[in-house]
Amino acid sequence: MTIKEVAQLAGVSPAAVSRYLNGGPLSKEKKEKIARAIEETGYRPNMMAKTMRTGKVRQIGIIVPRIFSESVNQLMDGIAEELLEKDYLTLLGYSDARKDRELQYLEMMVSNRVAGIILMATTLSDIKKLSLENCGVPLVVTGQKFDGLPCVYHDDKNGVKEMTSLMIRKGRRRIAYIGVFEEDKAAGMLRREGMQEALREAGLDADNVPRRIADFNSESGYEAMLELLAEHPDIDAVMCATDVIAHGAMKALKRKGRRIPEDVSIAGVGDNWADLVSEPELSTVRLYQRRCGTEAARMLLRLIGEEEPEGTSGDGADLRVGIRQVLSQDRFAEHLMLGYRIIERGSI
Repeated sequence: MTIKEVAQLAGVSPAAVSRYLNGGPLSKEKKEKIARAIEETGYRPNMMAKTMRTGKVRQIGIIVPRIFSESVNQLMDGIAEELLEKDYLTLLGYSDARKDRELQYLEMMVSNRVAGIILMATTLSDIKKLSLENCGVPLVVTGQKFDGLPCVYHDDKNGVKEMTSLMIRKGRRRIAYIGVFEEDKAAGMLRREGMQEALREAGLDADNVPRRIADFNSESGYEAMLELLAEHPDIDAVMCATDVIAHGAMKALKRKGRRIPEDVSIAGVGDNWADLVSEPELSTVRLYQRRCGTEAARMLLRLIGEEEPEGTSGDGADLRVGIRQVLSQDRFAEHLMLGYRIIERGSI
């Protein structure tokens, strides 16, 4: 089956079929005719021939800090669905949150002529920022707001602030916090600031909060909670930077005989399947990771010059801020901040 045969069946020109396959402008009527002809014939374009003709490798590089993560799974799901509609394959790089590996994957992907790159970022160093700005292919950052770079990120600060305020309204006054390293601005610094701002607005001591830093795993949350209980046995609530950390903290509380939520309330950030099988179910700040992937892919497609796929992800995410950060007269970086939702379950 060739483009010419598809065109004959649809009653349009071969050029119209080519424009359809490449996301070019067409009338709604012609799009519907071509779509029916392709569906009837099962036609698929020869991607190798297309690459040789256009000089573009139809691959998108995706760099993530970890792979055993529900948030990464959701993000990848959103990215893949959008890119598949435009016949792009994805190339995954796992950095283990190491800056040197991120830069290594970046260089390898550029060398292999990917059409664009999506980076699920954790930190931004001067060297990495310079590399990202000058990598030579369209690039979108997810999970962080980096000035001068296209980004899709979450309202981390206000999400944690609202959850902490909910705990306070329920009578909690001795609130502890288990966070992550603050080089990660979103999950580290902003979530911690949100918790402190809620305490400050309630007239509580925000500067001397019992606090520990954990890794992104439940074991670290477990150890951090045991340390907090040993030093501050009167804790009556714990806000955790992630759900995974919160699950480890819940285990430590139970080991020490603390009832949840009667003695201690606890909440996390993320919202994943494990929250519904814990006992009690974990209250959390839902972040729209799948929508983050969807919007990052659409932003990248715009940068590449592709027409965006039609439709929405349908997850009800609140798009809080969508702006163009002007860098110069002919250059801008698009920023999009996603909202959040407070999910109140049995743990608070």
